[in-house]
Amino acid sequence: LHARYVLNLLHETRKHLKQLPNISHVSTCYSEEVTVCGDLHGQLDDLFLIFYKNGLPSPSKSYVFNGDFVDRGKQSVEVLVILFTFLLIYPKEVHLNRGNHEDHMVNLRYGFTKEVMQKYKVHGKKILRMFQNVF
Repeated sequence: LHARYVLNLLHETRKHLKQLPNISHVSTCYSEEVTVCGDLHGQLDDLFLIFYKNGLPSPSKSYVFNGDFVDRGKQSVEVLVILFTFLLIYPKEVHLNRGNHEDHMVNLRYGFTKEVMQKYKVHGKKILRMFQNVF
């Protein structure tokens, strides 16, 4: 995805997240399900498998993603772009909890910083700074 669109998505995501409280309460009734996922670690294929098996987020399909979206895997940027897009489209059905890998120092050690800089050579620093700001 072109850097301009990534930066726009990050700006809108940050704006949305700033409006939310620190703690989210997710409730269901007997007729609804919530799919809880954790530790994607940049594994885009895992995210696709989750959506294949459980369906895409929608007004009738809620998701809670329990952090550790990045590092280790090779497609952390893509995972975040998809999650942030669904968060903006379905803000009442998609919930993102921050994990310990959504941290600047952890990103330096486990690969997310390097991934962003390799994928966005010209605008990498700006994109990385915006990711950290969203985290």
